[in-house]
Amino acid sequence: MVIIYKINNVEINMLTETKETILIVDDVAENLHILSELLMPSYRVLVATSGLSALRISEAVPKPDLILLDVMMPEVDGYTVLSRLKQNPATQDIPVIFVTALSESDDEEKGLRLGAVDYIAKPIKPAVVLARVRTQLDVKRAREWLKSENDLLEAEVAKRMAENDLTQQVSIRALAHLAEIRDPETGNHIRRTQSYVHCLASGLKQRSPYTELMTDRYIDLLARSAPLHDIGKVGIPDYILLKPGKLTEEEFTIMKTHAKLGSDAIQKAEDEVSTPLPFLLFAKEIAHWHHEKWDGSGYPDGLAGEAIPLSARIMALADVYDALTSVRPYKVAMSSEAARDIIVAGKAKHFDPTLVEIFLENLDEFVAIGNRFADVDSGTA
Repeated sequence: MVIIYKINNVEINMLTETKETILIVDDVAENLHILSELLMPSYRVLVATSGLSALRISEAVPKPDLILLDVMMPEVDGYTVLSRLKQNPATQDIPVIFVTALSESDDEEKGLRLGAVDYIAKPIKPAVVLARVRTQLDVKRAREWLKSENDLLEAEVAKRMAENDLTQQVSIRALAHLAEIRDPETGNHIRRTQSYVHCLASGLKQRSPYTELMTDRYIDLLARSAPLHDIGKVGIPDYILLKPGKLTEEEFTIMKTHAKLGSDAIQKAEDEVSTPLPFLLFAKEIAHWHHEKWDGSGYPDGLAGEAIPLSARIMALADVYDALTSVRPYKVAMSSEAARDIIVAGKAKHFDPTLVEIFLENLDEFVAIGNRFADVDSGTA
């Protein structure tokens, strides 16, 4: 036990001896007296004359640090007491030493098999009892110290992981906002599409064959990567990126290069780290292929169907819905109903049919997300 004193505002730690508690369980008063007399000079001693009484005392606070348990007792024997102690989370870690007149090896093996830490035969030898009690208490202290150290280590690891996670999220946001500086789309576009992606991926979790794939971790990484889908637009000239009207065929050809520009930039970042990062894989897939179409008429590679990475198929629907329901320099925002009709018309043409079904099932959630992250004075549906 540590007591902290303050003298002139200086803390002084002092260790004080706190007697450990030993519970002795035996239905014979003479045995209780002998063991109590032996242990009381060094330990705090509790006694119980029955198995049921021992179980009640063991659950009290503070709990015993060690139990010396007789085997042969009426009503509830020592083996039963030990089994119940081990079944109770509050008492399962209390070490138990059997103290018994049973001397057969089978009896000892049974006790150890049930979870006893040692076995002392009657009539007892004081030196043996003291040595074995001291040994088991030392082991208990060491185990508790190790658990405390492990708890501290786990807390530190959790803290570092949380810091790394936050750093990762901030880095993604910073890169996405860099693209925003040159793109007429707003930061709320990032929030909306990220939420749409999460909604669609969560819906896939209930669909075969995606049930096992769509873990919470997978969905989190997928949604976390979504803001980087248009990072390649930083490489598109302003006269094209900011053009208020329809692009010419030549201008659109240049605009389409943003997909590969984005994935190439992410690939270069990935090449510079020694350990592959799953979220970068998703980000690269999304950036490169989110303009592909289910029927193979998209860009940049003309992939079709399930050849298009799942992450990009999810992003495609989320991105198009947001584009339809948001204001752009060249268009007004559509209603959610009109956007729904366009997406339904694109089923098995532009969009993965399964994702369209999930979209329709979660249309109310899409509308709620759009309202929650609406652009100010934009008319976002």
